[in-house]
Amino acid sequence: MTPDTSLPRLAPGVRADAEPSAAAPDRLRRSLARIGPALVLVLVVLVFALLTDAPARYLSPFNLRIVLSQTVIVALGAIGMTIIIVSGGIDLSVGATIALTGVVAALVVGAGWPAGVATFAAVLAGGLVGLANGLLITSLRVVPFIATLGMLGIARGVAKWLAHEQTVNVPPTWLNDLLVTFPQPAWMVLPAGVWITLVLALAAATVLRRTVFGRRVFALGSNERAARACGIATDRLKLWIYGVGGLLFGLAGVMQLSRLRQGDPTVAIGTELDVIAAVVIGGGSLSGGEGSVFGSVVGALIMAFLRNGCQQMGWPNYIQEIIIGGIIVLAVALDRLRAGWAQ
Repeated sequence: MTPDTSLPRLAPGVRADAEPSAAAPDRLRRSLARIGPALVLVLVVLVFALLTDAPARYLSPFNLRIVLSQTVIVALGAIGMTIIIVSGGIDLSVGATIALTGVVAALVVGAGWPAGVATFAAVLAGGLVGLANGLLITSLRVVPFIATLGMLGIARGVAKWLAHEQTVNVPPTWLNDLLVTFPQPAWMVLPAGVWITLVLALAAATVLRRTVFGRRVFALGSNERAARACGIATDRLKLWIYGVGGLLFGLAGVMQLSRLRQGDPTVAIGTELDVIAAVVIGGGSLSGGEGSVFGSVVGALIMAFLRNGCQQMGWPNYIQEIIIGGIIVLAVALDRLRAGWAQ
């Protein structure tokens, strides 16, 4: 049967079952969703600036550089997760993929290969993990939650096997300097990892909003049946989505290696929660069809400023975990409220 190409094209963020009379409120809601994360970020920064004994230190350029460096790993993961969540999927294997790809990069560098080859190997390994997730979801029809939960254990186990259940030390290379607070040359101002993340965020935002691929991702997340009826090869699209997400998770693993100066198979436990929370805080919907790379990066910044503020206050680690856990629950609750308003 020839697909009906006369069907209206779905606009990014507009659900397929939305009624025309709801278009204006929907635009207003999406506008608020776009500026909401930025307002929350400003609020978090102001609150901790007032609570700390030295607001000037909290807002100093030095501390801002530290926060931006700490944001890179979660932000890279959030960029990949944005594409996945917008498509109506989810990936719980992010933390394990970061650990695995960090170990892969460390082993390649330790074997005497150039740092560029190690980076390529790590990113490729992340892409293969994402592709495996996509195959489980499309070929075996396993729901994304279960497929990626299983991959979490597989990737973590492979990382421990490759590293022989110990950390892998690496010789000094330029990989170690990706997240240094004071980069060389000094004119870079911010660490190289921050600039890489910004460039990738701009590229991902452009692809998601300005290309056929991006429109198909939104269509898939809004209504998979309608997307299939419009002639979109949804299974192949899912493979691309999870594969691209895995590539970004692999790059996050390289950044993790840069921060630790070693490959650690036990690192990044729970990072997937921070990544998913960043996307939801940034306006992404767990129901699919909504989200933005800009909002997700802002969500990652919110998480980083929260952690940094708690450290500045001298609060114990368990207080930080309680706050972050509460924010995750609140973010999901707000997502459900947004879904109710949309209906």
